[in-house]
Amino acid sequence: MTSIIKTLREEKGFSQEELAQKLGVSRQSYIKYENGSVELPLELVRKLSILFEVDYSCIIDNKMPVEPSYKIQKSEKIAEQSDIRISIPENNIEKFKQVFLYILAKVGARPNVGQTVLYKLLYFIDFDYYELYEKQLMGLSYIKNTFGPTPIDFAKLSRQMVKEGLIEEVKTEYYKHDMTKYLPLKEPNLELLSAQELEFIDSELEKHAGKTATELSNISHKDIPWIGAKNKEVLDYEAVFYRTPETSVRAYCEEDD
Repeated sequence: MTSIIKTLREEKGFSQEELAQKLGVSRQSYIKYENGSVELPLELVRKLSILFEVDYSCIIDNKMPVEPSYKIQKSEKIAEQSDIRISIPENNIEKFKQVFLYILAKVGARPNVGQTVLYKLLYFIDFDYYELYEKQLMGLSYIKNTFGPTPIDFAKLSRQMVKEGLIEEVKTEYYKHDMTKYLPLKEPNLELLSAQELEFIDSELEKHAGKTATELSNISHKDIPWIGAKNKEVLDYEAVFYRTPETSVRAYCEEDD
């Protein structure tokens, strides 16, 4: 396991001593885990996966996570040629940045809003909007992880925003658990968002931003896109049209069938 742990540690900018402290072990013990002379306990695998923002399997199998694609796909042009709904998300990077800044400006300072809560807020904004309006808002790709949907582009995009001086990443604690928070350093460019989109985001934040990470994970686990996907598989936007009344945001009638 030497390669994966060392590589991810260096990517995050942690020293061996810093990472040992975060794991609650001595530096000497950590070095043994990093060089592979001692097998990692499952609890430390869990902690590392959270710190490095990767799935458990990456640590266990000693494999780097698959790099996300940042190619923007013009789904609107495709839609003109077909009456079939587009299920491939468009990674509209600039729009994501402005939505993320808007979310942070609204609720980022709340003590419960860390990285995990933000994952779920982004998921519900994207998938609820698609169910309601049959078009994408941000269109990020999400995979099925143990604790719910995870935007696969988030880690790289957030690092990009930090480098651009748009946000600040802060390490803190919430109820004795390590938490990664993001604070906005710039105002969002609202010209990239329609009045309908802003109103919708506000309604989603009002609905979900006060919940804990556990509460949001539990809700996402009842959602058909998550239920219908295999572990680590990309969630299908089309699955929102098969939601149960418990998670659906659309009032269907016979004409919608």
